[in-house]
Amino acid sequence: MSSKKIRRIRSLSVDVVERLTKNNLITCKDVLSRSDLELLKLLGFGIFTIHNLRQQCSLACVPVCTTGFELLTKRNQGNGQFFQTSLHGLDHVLHGGIPIGTVTEIAGPSGCGKTQFCTMLSVQATLPGNRGGLEGKVLYMDTESAFSAERLVEIAQHKFPDLYNSEEDLYRMAENVLVDNHQTCASLIKKLESLEEEVITHRIRLVIVDSIASLVRTEFSSSAGSNLVQRTNFLSRQAALLKYIAEVFCIPVIVTNQITTRFGRRATEQDEEETTEISDGYVTVALGNTWSHNVNTRLILQYLVGEKRQVLVAKSPVAPFTAFNYTIQKDGIVQDEEGAGLYAGTDPGVQQINVRTSLPFYNT
Repeated sequence: MSSKKIRRIRSLSVDVVERLTKNNLITCKDVLSRSDLELLKLLGFGIFTIHNLRQQCSLACVPVCTTGFELLTKRNQGNGQFFQTSLHGLDHVLHGGIPIGTVTEIAGPSGCGKTQFCTMLSVQATLPGNRGGLEGKVLYMDTESAFSAERLVEIAQHKFPDLYNSEEDLYRMAENVLVDNHQTCASLIKKLESLEEEVITHRIRLVIVDSIASLVRTEFSSSAGSNLVQRTNFLSRQAALLKYIAEVFCIPVIVTNQITTRFGRRATEQDEEETTEISDGYVTVALGNTWSHNVNTRLILQYLVGEKRQVLVAKSPVAPFTAFNYTIQKDGIVQDEEGAGLYAGTDPGVQQINVRTSLPFYNT
């Protein structure tokens, strides 16, 4: 990446590194964004040295190719290839849980359990490996001020009473969940750009962004053309940084997303041929098609009858379109015993979502 530090390029001499640092040329981007003439004046080197410097910086930015075998070996040497969610049916369909080294999205309407799911996964990640955990810390980036430390402790107490049966155990678990609040897009992107160092320093094994849509939809209007371009660029930058962290450090990255209402045509599946039909309006995942291609796995949460809710595996490289019913209880998300069911999926960018249209009315 162009943000790679100059001092990490071992092929450069000490004299070259010192002169670059003295002139505040810290990263490869700083060097490559300057012309040959500017570098000649700043550094005092000859043109051949400048060309060699550019070549070394360019090579340092090129991603290194790896084989499938190397990727498999690297993941197996860490915490395996999957992170268990503790929902056994979902883990089974996903071949073991949330894939390590990828970006997983949890989308759905407000109150359906997205933050509850993330809080439960935060507890799960702090567990030892023999209990399905990642034996590390969690970085929870909260953009909606929705994280609840009390709920974190409650889930830990009720889900794992044998592990967290004292206040000392609960405090130790809570200390492993690092919560970072962000109120602007600039703040969030700045954090993501420096995430590499924090993952190493604090031994982060799970990164959560709750939610990816909140700040974007607040700061960028989808109706203005210029804003739409800026929003797309911002989302692409976010996705690239999150994927980089997930792949390089072999850790799962989880983001939450909101819903939106679309009008006009929507895609459907009929007789195994893709068709279209007119719709007055339907609810689907926010941020559009471009963003949907940036996530590796998409789980959609939606309402059913009463307290029941449903999680749909709407996009996965290994799992079919599958649905599970669940309820939210003291120990977090609890899957119903009835098991999984297949559903007729469609493009994850236009998958229709069930929402609550009105509040229940009680006679007094």
